[in-house]
Amino acid sequence: MSVNIDSCVVTPGSDDYVDEAWQLKEEINEREGVLKQRHNFFSDAYRRSTVHCYVREGELIGFAAVRRDGYILFLAVSPELRGEGIGKQLVARVAEDHDTITCHARTSNENALQFYEHLGFEIKRRIDDYYEDGGDAYYLKLGSDVGITDKISELMRR
Repeated sequence: MSVNIDSCVVTPGSDDYVDEAWQLKEEINEREGVLKQRHNFFSDAYRRSTVHCYVREGELIGFAAVRRDGYILFLAVSPELRGEGIGKQLVARVAEDHDTITCHARTSNENALQFYEHLGFEIKRRIDDYYEDGGDAYYLKLGSDVGITDKISELMRR
């Protein structure tokens, strides 16, 4: 990752970067048809989460909003910067604070599924009609049964 990228943590209850995160999410939604949350749902969930952010030259380029139990509500990386290790770094930051990490991903979101599989997440189950628009999801887990600490350490060496 480039040295001109700064990281910060937005604590629960804060609005820091919420508008920028919404804009990044919407950009991804328009391009890829994923991350389809409504504004009120997104902003409320964001404010209740711990949010790990990466910022370059004042612009939010990636974030992970995480609940206290290690569930990733939102993970987004600017499409122009994918493949640069930002998503991997965000998951590694979440792993520093949690024994297990879980999330949902659309069954049709091949990019996300490949990303999570590469990190060692396992599909635990499929949930039909999970999303508001009727889309199906996989529930994914990285954690104690797959050695999260070792996996993230290995991941960061790559």
